[in-house]
Amino acid sequence: MSDSYIYVITALLPLSALMLILQTNPYHALVVQGIVGAVAALVFAVFGAADVALTQALMGTLLAITLYAIAVRSSLVMRLGVLEEGAIVQSALPKAIEADDESVPDGNAVSVATWQECDHFQQLMDDMRLIFHKHYMRVEVVPYTNTQALHRALMDKEVHAICSQRSRLEDDHQNYPLDGDEEQPYHTTTRVRRLYEIMQAELSSPATSLTYVNASDSEEKHK
Repeated sequence: MSDSYIYVITALLPLSALMLILQTNPYHALVVQGIVGAVAALVFAVFGAADVALTQALMGTLLAITLYAIAVRSSLVMRLGVLEEGAIVQSALPKAIEADDESVPDGNAVSVATWQECDHFQQLMDDMRLIFHKHYMRVEVVPYTNTQALHRALMDKEVHAICSQRSRLEDDHQNYPLDGDEEQPYHTTTRVRRLYEIMQAELSSPATSLTYVNASDSEEKHK
């Protein structure tokens, strides 16, 4: 009867492990992983293996959680390739609105997009960030100097998706078949099926059409 607490502590181990398996939020899963490690160390200590409990606490829990946190942080990023001018437009729009005049940054921003295109691009980026935030992901915009570099980055798996103005894709329509409304000013292409499914189901922005491509198959065709 006096040993009943041992059974209670031991029962916490499979219970906490089950909680870890059922957890959908990766950051919450890190916390539960810490609980599992703490319970495991406690079980070892209760059964008299103090040295093993210390090793479990330091190596099996603290080190593992640190590595998991780094992996989760780096993997939950959707790298979106855009033309350099798109990144300029995105940063130029709020500055120009704040200035409330015609002092848009000189050069590229004005020459490559009208104010309506600025609105479209900014709204598209906001929509994507909102959608992927629901899936605990961040959107990292990666600028490229030209369309060729943008497509090569997708094929080389430097980015998960690319987004550019539809007019820029007209010369490459053989490589990326365009779907949807021709009036959509932007076209987004992704090589990750899961990202395509998320955007297809949740992205309601009229500013872009979507296409999924298999990077491996496309790479073989270009050889």
